[in-house]
Amino acid sequence: MRVVARTGQYVALAAYIVFLGFPLLWLVSASFKSSAELNSLAISLIPRDFTFANYPLALERQGLVSSGLNSAVVALGSTALVILIAMPAAYVLARLKGKIRAVGIGWILVSQVFPVILIILPLFLILRTLNLTDSLLGLTLVHTTYTLPFALWMMQGYVMGIPVDLEEAGSVDGAGRLQVLARIVFPLLVPGVVATAMFSFVSSWNEFFFALVLLQSPENYTLPITLKMFVGGEGKVALGPLAAGSVLAAIPSIVFFSIMQRKLTRGLMAGAVKG
Repeated sequence: MRVVARTGQYVALAAYIVFLGFPLLWLVSASFKSSAELNSLAISLIPRDFTFANYPLALERQGLVSSGLNSAVVALGSTALVILIAMPAAYVLARLKGKIRAVGIGWILVSQVFPVILIILPLFLILRTLNLTDSLLGLTLVHTTYTLPFALWMMQGYVMGIPVDLEEAGSVDGAGRLQVLARIVFPLLVPGVVATAMFSFVSSWNEFFFALVLLQSPENYTLPITLKMFVGGEGKVALGPLAAGSVLAAIPSIVFFSIMQRKLTRGLMAGAVKG
């Protein structure tokens, strides 16, 4: 009976992996197909005639490299700001009792209810007053503002998982408040910081609507806006270059995930030892 149950689990897991990975496989396959094959009615995962012409077109035609650098600047900048703000704020939010914590939790929940379309106009007016429209700095601040509430929610959950007894033990041993935070709390928060950083980076890297509204100059375009340019004015889509550009755009996030996953594993191990 156990063998049957274990086999069923493995089959379900394999089906789930195939379900998640098939769109990426199809995208990679399309990036190596010619325009004639993509426009034909024949459906096949393996290209009949492999061609690498789509990748030079994607890199040269719309300035994909410069857009990738812009996306990296915005994503890394907003992620750093979110972590710097969320760590101390989440600690205070998790340790406070009473009305202040209730107000903070309420603000987080309410901020997730409003659709993006309702806040874009006030954000645009504020950025225009500060002369930050059509700038990467303004887009970074917008991404930080939009991502911060959920990052706070994630981080305060990790803080609440740290026993208060550890902080009290550190205080009994003569450590000050800053020493307790630096040597006990923050090392145990590494998994939460890594998970929050991954969420913030991917959210900023893939964000489209704010960039579409705030950026007007082509030299400031991020990757989602540049990929949109592969769709012509009459709805004609350059499928091959678009698929190649999408594959290239996915590589940095995959690399970031692989790096942060290692840090997440190390943080879990370190937290287990310190706990």
